[in-house]
Amino acid sequence: MLHELDDLPIHQSSRPLLHPVSASADQYDRFFHNGYSPNGELVVAVAMGFYPGRRIADAAITVVIDGHQHTHRASRRCDTDRDTIVGGITIDIVRPMVEHRVRVDGRHGIAADLVWRADSVAIEEPRFVREDGGRTTFDYTRLTQFGSWSGHLTIDGQRIDLADVGPVRGCRDRSWGIRPIGNRPDGPATAPQFFWLWTPTRFDDHVLHAAMNHDGDGRPWHESGAVAPLSTDNDTRLDARNIDRITRVDADIDWQPGTRWPAHVITRLHRWRADPIEIRHRPVARLQMSGLGYLHPEWGHGMWRAELDECRDTIDLSAVRPDDPAMMHTQMVCVAESDGHRGTSIVETLAIGPHPPSGLSGIIDGATGAAPQS
Repeated sequence: MLHELDDLPIHQSSRPLLHPVSASADQYDRFFHNGYSPNGELVVAVAMGFYPGRRIADAAITVVIDGHQHTHRASRRCDTDRDTIVGGITIDIVRPMVEHRVRVDGRHGIAADLVWRADSVAIEEPRFVREDGGRTTFDYTRLTQFGSWSGHLTIDGQRIDLADVGPVRGCRDRSWGIRPIGNRPDGPATAPQFFWLWTPTRFDDHVLHAAMNHDGDGRPWHESGAVAPLSTDNDTRLDARNIDRITRVDADIDWQPGTRWPAHVITRLHRWRADPIEIRHRPVARLQMSGLGYLHPEWGHGMWRAELDECRDTIDLSAVRPDDPAMMHTQMVCVAESDGHRGTSIVETLAIGPHPPSGLSGIIDGATGAAPQS
């Protein structure tokens, strides 16, 4: 089946672009953006995903302000189009790797006209590959890129101009490939385990990226990291020569007692023939990733809803139970400090199952005290 994009010289196989190389139902193609004010009084995140094996596209915008998280969700059938519009949510790729525009039409009380502009090179991360019993569960590529936001939001009639809440900065990731999505197939039950830490960090003149996935015993199966300068040169967004790749990443995590939410995190980025970079992250605001569909029991990624379905919900963050499995995945806006530099970071964690290096046992049991130090 042909698509208008087949007229461009971008094919990766002998098949038309609407035919992914993999026939897996877990094939996906996804956008993610976040932004936050320096003190975390405003946090916004946007996501949009396409799932060709399931013929579904979904999207969400979620906003944290005044202790509440407001979310507009949308899902639709997606057969052959790749229009970046799902219900009332649109992401326009104004200039690839440089400028994106996010628009939300306000039909559910959330309206937005936001522009994200890149402040750094796009950092390609090493390919994520994970197999379980001969079955490929992860096989995808992802990039991380830092940027700044302009524009405005309206929440239930309250207009928020980003310029009035201080510089709103953040990062985005763009990923595609195979990862677990949608309703899971029936089969023998196994104890769930997943450990993930992601800490994109921004200082005045440079940015740092670190990510890790661990097995239940703490053994890493994915580690990546990089240091890159901040830049306003649009022509260097794909120039990787100034990226300093990290050789190894490790972290100490102190969890909030009784939870799997971090209270304080130290990351160390080890470099080739250079001293490690140690960063201390102190959370000042929390975003529940369920607002974007992660672990959501009804609006999870790639779940069939209807030909078109949308909804709005608002949660009081002070009332969220940390032992709710749908609420264990968080992004914390943090103050970041390293070698005299002070900046901001996002600390994203998802810890399901045991992880002895950070003091976790059981499947969703909360931490009982400070994490062991490495």
